[in-house]
Amino acid sequence: MEYVQPFRDKKVLETMKKILRSSNLRDYNLFILGINSGLRISDLLILKVSDVCDDKGKIKDRIAIREKKTNKLKDFPLGETSKKALKEYVVNLKPEEALFASRKGRGPITRQQAYRILNDAARSIGIKEQIDTHSLRKTFGYHAFQAGVDITRIQKLLNHSSPSVTLAYIGITQDDLDNVYLNLNL
Repeated sequence: MEYVQPFRDKKVLETMKKILRSSNLRDYNLFILGINSGLRISDLLILKVSDVCDDKGKIKDRIAIREKKTNKLKDFPLGETSKKALKEYVVNLKPEEALFASRKGRGPITRQQAYRILNDAARSIGIKEQIDTHSLRKTFGYHAFQAGVDITRIQKLLNHSSPSVTLAYIGITQDDLDNVYLNLNL
């Protein structure tokens, strides 16, 4: 199994958004929610429309789910980017439907289909690095770290055992850490 990367470059993120949005709002929303929530793909794919919308069709302020892998309750707010994307997407969807419904049945798309969606979009814009569904979660952690969020908070958000596990997970290398010393020069 190859090590997968986060989407580090914000220009690449914007290009991915444009590609996905132009082809399919479902795929665009999967990407947006993935990079803005840090949820595992298994948790994204089990979401129903009712998890993100109230009974009047208004986008909820928070999502509360039980994580599939850890069985822990995760309750987190939706940011404006996610709310805006979802508002446009869920207009004609029913509350009991899978949020990321397959066209081939009544359930959600599969992990494999999510992988194909992300890989096809990444390859279409020239990304050569290994990308998969885990790249969404890693992107969340990476950009939180780059924005100055303390690594112990990111560790807690991602349910990791230690800060060093989180740093390795989001692709922060010794070179990145050394650059702090080399570039600070107070």
